[in-house]
Amino acid sequence: MAKLKVTAVSYLNTKPLLYGLVSQGLDKEIDLQLDIPSRCAAKLKSGEVDLGLVPVAIIPELDTPHIISDYCIGAVGAVQTVCIYSDVPIEQVSHLYLDYHSRTSVALTRLLLRDYWQLQPELIAGQAGFEEEIGGRKAGLVIGDRAIGLDQRYAYCYDLGEVWMQHTGLPFVFAAWVSRRPLDPAFVETFNRAMAEGIAHIPQLIYLLPSPQQDFDLQHYFTHYISYELDTPKRQALARFLAQISERLQPSLESSLLI
Repeated sequence: MAKLKVTAVSYLNTKPLLYGLVSQGLDKEIDLQLDIPSRCAAKLKSGEVDLGLVPVAIIPELDTPHIISDYCIGAVGAVQTVCIYSDVPIEQVSHLYLDYHSRTSVALTRLLLRDYWQLQPELIAGQAGFEEEIGGRKAGLVIGDRAIGLDQRYAYCYDLGEVWMQHTGLPFVFAAWVSRRPLDPAFVETFNRAMAEGIAHIPQLIYLLPSPQQDFDLQHYFTHYISYELDTPKRQALARFLAQISERLQPSLESSLLI
């Protein structure tokens, strides 16, 4: 039988989940591919893979999306690695570069600009190396490992997880495990157990991972900034976010998010 094709985000915050897959031997039962978030979403949408840890903004574009895991990449407040960086206050920003790595963070930025800040800077699709263009009244949304340490480089850092919390009072889900079809319940149970196992071993995992910066606290990042459980508040937040970025949210999808 052909292996299930799986794609996952290649960032640091995914390592505990990947560790769980490996420690439980699931990596031998699946065809696992790692990529930047936007590529993970594209692969799932095209049918190139069966299951993906993907930016949640892709969910309304799938015909039959299924969130198959009780674990995600989320945050309850600040997330540290999804931020807008600027030399000036956001009210003075004239241009804003949007990171090409993730559609969810871009959609969240657009939503917050419209509904929270009520600002209309010129939005620019970022290309490779766009971070070097940030300066003056040009700000930039940077996500993932590339964002680590940028708060020391710019005068202003707007953490989107924190701003979303201020706007809604809710946590946020950046990426979830989504399939295009129902999966074997036995596999889902084993998969969830692997996720829990990986998160439980974060204290051991930090000894195996190189720190992206000399003073970067890996354990604090994994346990304080990233929140992995896809609990009821996160499902409610996810349903709200998807409803706000979509012209319509299928009732079946909304129901499945809240189960």
